[in-house]
Amino acid sequence: MLKHLPIFVLTIFFFTAANAQTPADSVVKRSSVDSLVKHPAADSLVKHSLIDSVAKRLPVDTLAKHPPVDSLVKHSPVDSVVKHPSVDSAARYSPVKKVVKHPPGGDAVEHSPIKTLSDLRYTAYIKGRDQDDMALVAELNHYPHPEKVLLFKKELSLSPIQVAKINTIAAELHRKKVEMGGFIIHNEKMLDSLFHTRLLDNGVIIFYANRSGLYYGELRNAILQACYSTEKILTNAQIKKLEALQKEN
Repeated sequence: MLKHLPIFVLTIFFFTAANAQTPADSVVKRSSVDSLVKHPAADSLVKHSLIDSVAKRLPVDTLAKHPPVDSLVKHSPVDSVVKHPSVDSAARYSPVKKVVKHPPGGDAVEHSPIKTLSDLRYTAYIKGRDQDDMALVAELNHYPHPEKVLLFKKELSLSPIQVAKINTIAAELHRKKVEMGGFIIHNEKMLDSLFHTRLLDNGVIIFYANRSGLYYGELRNAILQACYSTEKILTNAQIKKLEALQKEN
């Protein structure tokens, strides 16, 4: 019995030492696992850092901030064409053509030496034309103008006697219009000269102003008298036909 005692003691000591090392070993194992969890491998850190850097510096972000489409829209050639069309520039710098007006007779317009008379009015006075429709009141009441009657003498079937009488009236009217036109031109020239040189007074103004009215009045009287005389020569049927022809033309 005493011989086996030392062996028994050694066995108990051996098992006790083995049990004492087991918790320490577990602590070491747990600590290594914790360190693995808390401190991941350097390779995983490198991967995460690379992902972060790629995410922060993506080229998509730069494209979103500076899209090429925006630059094309701002500087498109269509926009420049709309703002600066070539037609507009051509219209601005195109030469302006002067329109030369001609009197009803078709003759060239004479230059007026009088500041108060236009070229058309001056030409009408020296050519014996009615520039102010002074015969209108007569024509609207069926008293035709002799010159207009002669324009339709064939359509109106005027007799030779009618043509001769109306020609006489028209010739005298033309003479009177040229005469009064000359008087009006001279009177306007005198008024312009008097005001330009300041050689006038109330009496001078009254004299030449009244003469203007006298000449215009005499001119209109001659025109209305000619219409009155022409109406007596024509028949009612001829007057109606004349008015119808004038409306057509």
